[in-house]
Amino acid sequence: MADDASNLAESLEAELNQMTEEPSESEAAGGAGGGGGGAKAQAADGGEESGRDRNLDLILDIPLKVTAELGRTKMVVSDLLNLGQGSVIELSKLAGEPMEVLVNDKLVARGEAVVVNEKFGVRLTDIISPSERVEQLK
Repeated sequence: MADDASNLAESLEAELNQMTEEPSESEAAGGAGGGGGGAKAQAADGGEESGRDRNLDLILDIPLKVTAELGRTKMVVSDLLNLGQGSVIELSKLAGEPMEVLVNDKLVARGEAVVVNEKFGVRLTDIISPSERVEQLK
């Protein structure tokens, strides 16, 4: 499970690096007044790597809401009030279907429920591609 988490972290870091490395329109066109190349030359000397680390450090302590969703259902208030111990609620997913892992209500992975040291967990079986995750943000 730690490998899957590190893979997700590496994927998010790669996305962040890609977003911070994309040149602006003026840099792509050669820069205004020919001065756009100087900053790139300085960054290639090692400043670029520390800049990426600094950018990543800015977001590493941002709290996120992580949800592992087994399924959903809708019910009316009267049905909800009739629930008691031993009641069964039918969910929208079939038995054996993968759970969804959401970060801030955005799908990032799918997996299966596991028990580790008497606690429930999710073994990630499919991580949503970076391009699909970026599309969800729009």
